[in-house]
Order: sequence, then C-alpha cells, then structure tokens
Amino acid sequence: MLGYSDSNKDGGYVTSNWSLYKAAERLRDVCKAGGVRLRLFHGRGGTIGRGGGPSYEAVLAQPPETVDGALRLTEQGEVIASKYADPESGRRNLETLAAATLEASLARRAPREREKRHAEIMEALSATAFAAYRELVKAPGFIDYWRASTPIAELSQLNIGSRPASRRATQTIEDIRAIPWVFSWSQSRLMLPGWYGFGTAVESCKGNIDELREMYRSWPFFRSVLSNLDMVLAKTDLAIASRYAELVADAKLRAEVYGRIEAEWQRTRRWLTAITGHAQLLADNPTLARSIRNRFPYLDPLNHLQVELLRRHRADGGDERLLRAIHLTINGVAAGLRNSG
Repeated sequence: MLGYSDSNKDGGYVTSNWSLYKAAERLRDVCKAGGVRLRLFHGRGGTIGRGGGPSYEAVLAQPPETVDGALRLTEQGEVIASKYADPESGRRNLETLAAATLEASLARRAPREREKRHAEIMEALSATAFAAYRELVKAPGFIDYWRASTPIAELSQLNIGSRPASRRATQTIEDIRAIPWVFSWSQSRLMLPGWYGFGTAVESCKGNIDELREMYRSWPFFRSVLSNLDMVLAKTDLAIASRYAELVADAKLRAEVYGRIEAEWQRTRRWLTAITGHAQLLADNPTLARSIRNRFPYLDPLNHLQVELLRRHRADGGDERLLRAIHLTINGVAAGLRNSG
C-alpha cells in the first residue's frame, strides 16, 4: 500500500508525490525481474494533502507499467457520499476509473532520455521543497502557532474519528495524525499541506522554466501535481486565514509564521502560473471555478463566525454551547469546501 497521508504530513506535498512515484517504479522493476504481477494499493484520502484529487488524472499519473490492467485504491469520507450516493453517480465514477485503468495500462513510455531528465529535475524540486517544508514545521513555536490558529483542539472533540489527533502527547510533527492535521488547515482556509514548498522549489531552479513547461505539457504525473496544486490554491483565502492568525496571542510568532506562509503562497502561485501559462487559477477547469464562485460567498461568513466563536470559547474556558456552535461551523465549512480532509 502506498500511503499518501503521513508522507505528505512529514515531507510536504511535492516530496510526498515524488517519493511515492519512485517507490512505485522500484516495486515495478523488482516484480518485473521476479516474474510477479504487481498490483498497487493507493491509500488516498479525500483532500489533496492526503492524496486526493480527480481519480482519472491520478490513475494516468502513475509510472508506466505500474497499473497493468489492475488497480486498487481507497475512497474515503466525504468522497464516498459525493461519488456513490446514487446509482447514476456511482456508475459514472466506476466507469471513469475503468477507463483510466485501461488507458494507463496501454500508455507508451516516454523516451528513456526524457524520462531521465524529468526525474533529475523532479529530484531537485523535491529536495528543495522538502527542505522548505521541514524548515517551517520544525521552526520554534510553529506547532504552538498551528494549535492556536486552527480549530484543532475543538475538532478533536468531534465524534468523527476512532483515534486521537496525536499519537503521543508531544509537540512534534511526527506524532500528529494526518487527518486532523489536514482538516485543521482546511478549516482555517490555508490548505497548507497541499502546496507549501512548491514555490521555493521552482524558484531555486528557475533557469529550467522552459523544461518545467515541457514537463507540464508532456508528463501526466507532473501535470496532475500542478493541477491539484491549482485547485488547492483556488480554495485558499489569505484574508480569512489572517483572521485565524489573530488567534495567536504571541504577536512576534504570529507575524513570523504567517508572514512566511503568505510569502510562500504568493511565490507558489507566481511560479504555477509561469509554468502553466494561465493567468487565473482554475483556468482549465471552468466548472469547478464557477462552483467555487457560487459556493464560497455562503461559506466565508461561517469562517468569520468560527473565528469569533473560537476566541470566545478559549477566553471563556469551556462553555458547552460555544463548543457546540464551533462544531456546527466546522461541519458547515467542511461541507462547503467538499474535499476538506
């Protein structure tokens, strides 16, 4: 099984995707040498930070010869309801998966020289993105910032999971469970696990921008990574996220961490548009862009209400009515965002 959740939490979006891609290639080569047929199990969650995204593109993005007529993947949480709530929708989604599996199984490999060059660029991008992500999450006070600026403590009290938010009562990124990690960042509208580090990675190799554009045009894996990144950035709202940042009592910590996150978001968007050639986010997905424009005006007030409720609840010290109201806003924001965790 390829695990997308913890790999993303521990290593960041770019490194997680690339590491799993390389792992699948190695498993393919080992099985091929031993005469064993390979069937990979993709443990994907609903949100981009846990391996989610459009299923068709995700299947086509797999390394050549790793699908080979068979594929297994998870469909979790809100994805089950959205895809299989009625027979027509379920049939359409199963047909989409079947078509993608057939197409991926019959796809031809790119020339070896091009594969090698693409891999070299991705390796460099991954290393830089990993360093940027780890520098953020390991920075002094970052976990305190996360706990104060998101409703992680409050959502941990929701009866929606069988396990606690952390494996141990420590202040390290490794001990935090992936689902509440991603879910809390989506509630504060930063979606950080789905994009952080990409901008710094591309900026470090900006001399290869033409090659990155060629990779986007010709390599399904890289195109899928950027397409999902595009969707996450479109669902991010820095203005609302800044209100959640105000919940951090330490002004110096707040300014430092939020400033770093905002700068990386701007950097990521700038380089994404430079590679894709699209001036606007979701330019190649007008249906989703229209859906977001129609939904989010109703969603935004819930976020502002949630911030105020969090402030009052934390100052009050535990009013059950306030906690109940916070839980209602958490459910509402998750429903509005859809693939939220």
